[in-house]
Amino acid sequence: MYRGIAFAVGAAALSLSTLCAAGPADYVYTPAVEYGEREIDFKAGRANTHDADQQSAASLGFGYGATQHWFTEFYAKYESSGSGAVHFDAWEWENKFQLTETGQYPVDAGFVVELERPQDHSEGYEVRFGPLLQTDLGKLQLNGNLLFERHYRASESGPMEFGYQWQAKYRWAQAFEFGLQGFGDVGPWDDWNPSEQQSHRFGPAVFGKIPVGVHKAIRYNAALLFKASSGAPDNTFRMQVEYEF
Repeated sequence: MYRGIAFAVGAAALSLSTLCAAGPADYVYTPAVEYGEREIDFKAGRANTHDADQQSAASLGFGYGATQHWFTEFYAKYESSGSGAVHFDAWEWENKFQLTETGQYPVDAGFVVELERPQDHSEGYEVRFGPLLQTDLGKLQLNGNLLFERHYRASESGPMEFGYQWQAKYRWAQAFEFGLQGFGDVGPWDDWNPSEQQSHRFGPAVFGKIPVGVHKAIRYNAALLFKASSGAPDNTFRMQVEYEF
């Protein structure tokens, strides 16, 4: 049933009437859902470009594994630019659907749907959705996500944008894992921007999970991303810390 819901919501989003590059606090989605898990989630990031103001973003959310295949989370998002003060930016509702049982097939699959309401109502509503893929090769875990994003009921309409995320993680120890992360935005999904206007960035990442009690843990990940195209920030630092209980 939840697979059908996920694809129905995604199809509805396709009909909405955008623009959006990945923010400095964005993270790599994974397809697994843990039923009954609750989490307090903090994310933050900072992007630096030599000829533009520094961009910072952060969010604080609460999530819940509502079923064995559906995880839902609600966020408050904040941002700042240059030397400006931090200000509230948007509310966001994220829903992740696990479409296959973990390890049942060579590739685990999921689907994410996000709805964001910016503080600036002239931006309308932002919808992001797409498939989430994961596979394991021994101790190496590989993730790849394809994401579509669009605004509707905005003062200025725009096309649906396409981006991607990827991650390679070596599971050395539960408390410390390492690897690489990458993010990209190419422009309209059916008519990509010229290569010099696209944003591609990647870099080293660390991960870990630290138990702090019965069914309680702190999970973290962080990455330092470097520009791989002229349209990307020079460097971006991003991090995420979750308290799971």
